[in-house]
Amino acid sequence: MAVVEVSIVPIGTAGTSLSAYVARCVDVLEGEKNIRYQLTPMGTIMEGDLDLILSVVRRMHEVPFTQGIARVVTTIRIDDRRDKELTMAGKVSAVEKKLK
Repeated sequence: MAVVEVSIVPIGTAGTSLSAYVARCVDVLEGEKNIRYQLTPMGTIMEGDLDLILSVVRRMHEVPFTQGIARVVTTIRIDDRRDKELTMAGKVSAVEKKLK
């Protein structure tokens, strides 16, 4: 299982707000049963099978183009640990335990 952070930024929008574009990208995740995700102020974090996540990110990347945007910048960070289970909650918990 991988943990992936994605940020999709449409370039050349009519205004400065991007939330409507972000919401349409997140709509793509709504139908995915095998991917857990968390929307954050600066991106979306997902956990699941890496191949599935990359396929979904590709579909998310296409969304702004369908809304008339001519340029999209997508940034992806992948944490793919194979020696033990990796989850979003587990990563946060590991840090919180060290804070106490």
